[in-house]
Amino acid sequence: MHLTVTPAYGRDYKNQRDTLADWHAGKDFVVATFGPDTGRFINNADAGQFLPVMIRYNRLRSTVMVVAVKS
Repeated sequence: MHLTVTPAYGRDYKNQRDTLADWHAGKDFVVATFGPDTGRFINNADAGQFLPVMIRYNRLRSTVMVVAVKS
C-alpha cells in the first residue's frame, strides 16, 4: 500500500519535474490517503516509513510515484 499526497499551501504543478523538485527539496505536502494521517503535513524527510508515495498534481489529474527518498 502507498501513501497519496497533494501539494500544500495551495501550490500546484504543471509537470512532473517541478513536482519532484519540490518533493526532493523538502517542501510540505498534505496526506490525502484516507486514514488517521489524512490532512497531516508531510515532506520527504518524514516519508521514509510510508514509501512508496504517490504525489497528485496538475489539479489532481496527474500522478508521480516516489519509491525512494533522495538524499
